[in-house]
Amino acid sequence: MITSKLQKIINDQITAELWSSNLYLQMSYFLKHQGWDGFAHWMKVHSDEEREHATRMADYLTDRGGQVKLQMVNLVPEGWGSVPEVFEHSLNQEKMVSKMIDKIVLHAIEEQDFATENFFRTFVDEQVEEEALFSGIVDKMKNSGDTGLLFLDSVLAKRPSE
Repeated sequence: MITSKLQKIINDQITAELWSSNLYLQMSYFLKHQGWDGFAHWMKVHSDEEREHATRMADYLTDRGGQVKLQMVNLVPEGWGSVPEVFEHSLNQEKMVSKMIDKIVLHAIEEQDFATENFFRTFVDEQVEEEALFSGIVDKMKNSGDTGLLFLDSVLAKRPSE
């Protein structure tokens, strides 16, 4: 059985993943409204991925005898100034999520809950990839100018749906 302390922080993480999913979905609609269909598609796929993370975590919690407590997901921002700002905001969100997952792993180690530590280490690895992914997109935007944004929009439109 998983401890109540770990249950709480995992439930908090589930909420954070759902909030991230809503954030990226809102960003998708914002970008689509701005005429950036490729960026919008990319963000929508990423939104689905975050929701899938929440589901995996909830399934893990119930598999360990814990109780999932879905919490209220706060409102997300509705607009940003530019496409690069959308992706910079997303990068900051991923960094915050990384810190939250690190906290879960730390608590699991302290409690000698090796199953939880092992399960969440997959998310530690995934967060490294996600931060690098967003960071790479932000760097490309900074270095490419307006013409590069058009090209990058068409490239990101090709992201397969999961």
